[in-house]
Amino acid sequence: MKQLFVYNWEVRDEWFELCRQLPHRELTKERTGGVGSILKTFFHITDVEYSWIKALQEEPVPDPDYSDDLDLEFIRQLSDQYRGEIKDFLDHWTADLEERQILAPWSKHTYTHGEILRHVIAHEIHHMGQLSVWSRELGLQPVSASFIGRGIKNDL
Repeated sequence: MKQLFVYNWEVRDEWFELCRQLPHRELTKERTGGVGSILKTFFHITDVEYSWIKALQEEPVPDPDYSDDLDLEFIRQLSDQYRGEIKDFLDHWTADLEERQILAPWSKHTYTHGEILRHVIAHEIHHMGQLSVWSRELGLQPVSASFIGRGIKNDL
């Protein structure tokens, strides 16, 4: 599963880089689908990933506020900050955690740790598809979603 997190992070970084060329008004413009705007989507992806990992760690889950005053660089830095902690969690993942049950603070249902990790991976991939649609509407070539050719190895 670590490989798919690394894949998501690489693709997210490529999206951040692509979107640097867009003016702030395009990043915050409300769009059809997703969570409303490109910037909100990046914020949402970053927040959801970190929130689920904090829930798995049974640690307090931060609840950062989104604001159109935020910029792409701030969200990128937040992503990088959270990524370090998430990587540490994944580096200590063991097979016995796979079936461990957790009740997240915002949920009425229990889930297994493995189920949550796969959800987090799929969640980001889903939103990257939305970014692809929006980038085409803006006349931009979307970031490649291909896992093949990225050179992501097992020994993370």
